[in-house]
Amino acid sequence: MATRVNTVTGEISSEELGKTLPHEHIAFGYPGFQGDVTFGKYDREQVVRVGLDVAGRAKSQGVETIVDATPNECGRDVEALREISERGGINIVCSTGYYYEAESAPAYFKFRAALGDAETEIYEMMMAEITEGIAGTGIKAGVIKLASSKDVITDYEAMFFRAGARAQRETGVPIITHTQEGTMGPEQAELLVAEGANPRRCQIGHMDGNTEVAYQLTTLAHGVQIAFDRFGVQGIVGAPMDEARTAMLIGLLGMGYTDRILLSHDKVNLWLGRPLVFPQAVEQLLANWHTTHLFDNIVPQLEKSGVTGEQIDRIFFENPKNLFEA
Repeated sequence: MATRVNTVTGEISSEELGKTLPHEHIAFGYPGFQGDVTFGKYDREQVVRVGLDVAGRAKSQGVETIVDATPNECGRDVEALREISERGGINIVCSTGYYYEAESAPAYFKFRAALGDAETEIYEMMMAEITEGIAGTGIKAGVIKLASSKDVITDYEAMFFRAGARAQRETGVPIITHTQEGTMGPEQAELLVAEGANPRRCQIGHMDGNTEVAYQLTTLAHGVQIAFDRFGVQGIVGAPMDEARTAMLIGLLGMGYTDRILLSHDKVNLWLGRPLVFPQAVEQLLANWHTTHLFDNIVPQLEKSGVTGEQIDRIFFENPKNLFEA
């Protein structure tokens, strides 16, 4: 049954989502970038320029919706996203939530946890951003972003998972997650379900960081959706090569999981702070990390391997819609 979805320009029907990239970043900055203003001043106009280019390239492949997974403390600018959406003619769904502890801004809520009930405060933050709007803009978050560390869900991160599950129970808003270096997918799914989250509205992210069948099946056994959403990220941060993750994807599709898998890139289109300079070897590894890589390179490989057009449409059209409707 169709439901209402918060986008940065207002509510739409889940039937209007269309072809969707369910985990991308127009702009992203590691917490602390805000202090490097002498060399890396925030340039909102640049964010909009980059976002409009992303929108144009996505639309060239028929994409109608982008879920921007940027957490609250990593440079999320919902008014810039609204301008990009309006001028670029594309739906954008923004997030509420915080990143994983090692690359987040943990001092604030750790301090508050030492003084009181920070978990309830996190829940209140999420609920307000979903139901009332973000920072007085009236722009409402359409997904809850959660994240965990390599090999562990820390006590700090668990506060957000419990608060996120509670907020999802009350609003129905989907949860999307970050898993670090191919770990904790099953544990995230188990925790969310134990806390009463609807597994069909939980998208466990970066599952293509792990090419072990048992890891995938153990996560899927909890009833959640899984996202192979880092295509183009290869050989760094523990990521496998695209060839290996594509082989795993084809295997899972062959096993009957077509209706449980979503695809995206997790592409950071603009790094906030001073400009980044990647080593040449890293640049080569990331050469295909861009907005149309799936459509230019991966989908043709899937088709050659016997994946049907109906399955591919299911992944890009129906599965994201069902994440909001289930």
